[in-house]
Amino acid sequence: MMKNVHLAPEVDEDDLYSGYNDYNPTFDTEDLENDPAFQRVVKTSHGRRPPLTARVPGTSISRPLATGYGSKAALSSSMGRPLTAAVQDGVARPMTAVQAAGYTKAASRGSAFDPLGQARGPAPPLEMKNEDSPEGKIKQLEKKVNELVEESCIAHSCGDLKLALEKAKDAGRKERALVRQREQTMSPANINLDLTYTVLFNLASQYSANEMYAEALNTYQVIVKNKMFVNGGMLKVNMANIYLKQRNYSKAIKFYRMALDQIPSVHKEMRIKIMQNIGVAFVKTGQYTDAISSFEHIMSTLPNLKAGFNLILCYFATGDREQMKKAFQKLISVPLEIDDDDKYISPGDDPQTNLLIEAIKNDSLRQMERERKSTAERYIMTAAKLIAPAIETSFAVGYDWCVEIVKASQYVELANDLEINKAITYLRQKDFNQAVETLKMFEKKESRVKSAAATNLSFLYFLENEFKQANNYADLAVNADRYNPSALTNKGNTVFANGDYEKAAEFYKEALRNDSSCTEALYNIGLTYKKLNRLDEALDSFLKLHAILRNSAQVLFQIANIYELMEDPNQAIEWLMQLISVVPTDSQVLAKLGELYDNEGDKSQAFQYYYESYRYFPSNIEVIEWLGAYYIDTQFCEKAIHYFERAALIQPTQVKWQLMVASCYRRSGNYQKALDTYKAIHIKFPENAECLRFLVRLCSDMGLKEVQEYAAKLKRVEKLKEIREQRVKSGRDGSARSRREGSAGGDTGSVTVKGERLSAKLKSLPGTNEPYESSVNKEIDASYIDPLGPQIERPKTALRKKMDEDEFADEELGDDLLPE
Repeated sequence: MMKNVHLAPEVDEDDLYSGYNDYNPTFDTEDLENDPAFQRVVKTSHGRRPPLTARVPGTSISRPLATGYGSKAALSSSMGRPLTAAVQDGVARPMTAVQAAGYTKAASRGSAFDPLGQARGPAPPLEMKNEDSPEGKIKQLEKKVNELVEESCIAHSCGDLKLALEKAKDAGRKERALVRQREQTMSPANINLDLTYTVLFNLASQYSANEMYAEALNTYQVIVKNKMFVNGGMLKVNMANIYLKQRNYSKAIKFYRMALDQIPSVHKEMRIKIMQNIGVAFVKTGQYTDAISSFEHIMSTLPNLKAGFNLILCYFATGDREQMKKAFQKLISVPLEIDDDDKYISPGDDPQTNLLIEAIKNDSLRQMERERKSTAERYIMTAAKLIAPAIETSFAVGYDWCVEIVKASQYVELANDLEINKAITYLRQKDFNQAVETLKMFEKKESRVKSAAATNLSFLYFLENEFKQANNYADLAVNADRYNPSALTNKGNTVFANGDYEKAAEFYKEALRNDSSCTEALYNIGLTYKKLNRLDEALDSFLKLHAILRNSAQVLFQIANIYELMEDPNQAIEWLMQLISVVPTDSQVLAKLGELYDNEGDKSQAFQYYYESYRYFPSNIEVIEWLGAYYIDTQFCEKAIHYFERAALIQPTQVKWQLMVASCYRRSGNYQKALDTYKAIHIKFPENAECLRFLVRLCSDMGLKEVQEYAAKLKRVEKLKEIREQRVKSGRDGSARSRREGSAGGDTGSVTVKGERLSAKLKSLPGTNEPYESSVNKEIDASYIDPLGPQIERPKTALRKKMDEDEFADEELGDDLLPE
């Protein structure tokens, strides 16, 4: 690099800095206007070149260019200054730093010392890129597409699936515009395949999330069929999942297998998951043998709880006992890969260690371990309950085998739970003695298991109304585990059954302090407050329970009932309407709604709900009676006949329903049918005086000969009735003599008004011996007014006159027809 740099010969070694102050006419810029050579150069094209910017002239140029030292004409720079450190005419000039060091003629004339060139000011700003260029537009469009994809994913994670799909579609449209623009400005090789893949994959995912499965499959097909996407074949798993949701199991299996062929063997977990999906699809189609082969492969390669449980289900479906046992043992041996609970117990008093254990005792990893352990226990318990009756000749032997296997495994704690479940299974089979014997085996075991067994025993005895035994076992359960909310609830139940409501409420409160989500204790304490007539506290308890169990029919009914007791029928009706939305076919709730509307005076709404109640349960006597009375009140006696006939079928020994049917026939003008009905009633109930009275009256009005016969029977029945009454009165003690005398005085008057009773109008009957009963105790007018208006009047004839005279209204019978 230094080959073209020559040092100056040593002329005078004594003066190292000689020559720096010598005048060189080359650096004289004051006479350049008068220099003809310089002016000639400026006028040419060489002189009009643009000057170099932001460049400091170099002082050590290695090119062998002449500097024009000693000559004004030899200028080699476009700027007109000589280059230094060069060789001129074979003579090496000394290396100088004239301008860099500031030793210039201008400096000697008073210019400021500025070796770094700071006086020139800051550098010019960077040039702004032109965004209107094709490259700028493409980059902006790419950025917009990425933003849309991100917004779509965020909307999906927030649950707004519709917005996520709209964003994904918008991203797809802009990405296609981007591809067209790239093709116009660049070569096709510059297309961003990663962006295209991302947009299509997100669009297909959003279609699938919105259950637009056909569009999702089409989008996945676009990705899979494009050979430029390297890993596109793995998306066949997603397509298979969609076919599985559509219950197209054959295609799902096909695509799962195609995906399995394209996934390398190093991805073991992915392959195992696909194999598990294949097994599930085979189970859905009933091909248990193929499903077993898939699950067996999983359990031999990378066993997991779900595959082991599914394998047991498949063997249970095929009925293979031995394989069920082997599959259960495989399920038990699946490693959980979680730490022992001893890790979370403090070994000493080291504060730092205790702080660390306290921090990790309930962190997310610990919660995940608990969830995994709970899942494993649920699978094992369910599998044991499923196969226990199938693997041996009896249920008990099979359960004992499962318990022994569990005791020899890492799930030793589950053995006691299995024993308790065995007792519960005995209960479901109605074998109460075996259940009790099984539960009594736990009385000498550890406190937790003893408390659970005693709680079940207490509840068993409570259901059998053996409250003393229930109380004993409830005490045992509470003493074994004072923090067991179920034990405290059972203890409260036994105290409640004995009538000590205040003490029962205390036990329920303690159960709620131990477990605020104990819904049984919360419900029972509401009932307790209701018994104590503390309606506000009861309502508060049931409203809290309603916040936990939103669709509980019992809770909704209790709230409505409390509002009814608080004399707030509007609130009661509102809560019953909510209850109807939960259980729309409950006849009792519908009848209660009808009763509330009836009390409010809204007969039409009451009729609607009573009718709905009758439609769902046509055997409710109260509802039937109300509907019959409603039709009589509205002068539609013919429609009331149907309901009273239904009541007569339900209670054939009650004469009042049949009397109501006959009365409806009589009121509707069908006297012959009424007479036949009364005769049928008289055959079944020959001593019914009411029936005989109406028979005498109808026969007399219709001019039948049987009137004397029925009158004699009525007389005999009346005499028998009087004899019975006299016998009853004679058997009374002396303290009732005054009352008997008063009744005897009443009897003397009763004989004289028998004719009046037979000719009186039919009234609404508050008792059970009357023909019908109305919801309002008022006299019912038996006359009928045609809503279409009065009929055309017929000519008055003797027959009409006779009928008018004989129409039974208030006419008294002759003395010869009355009983003596």
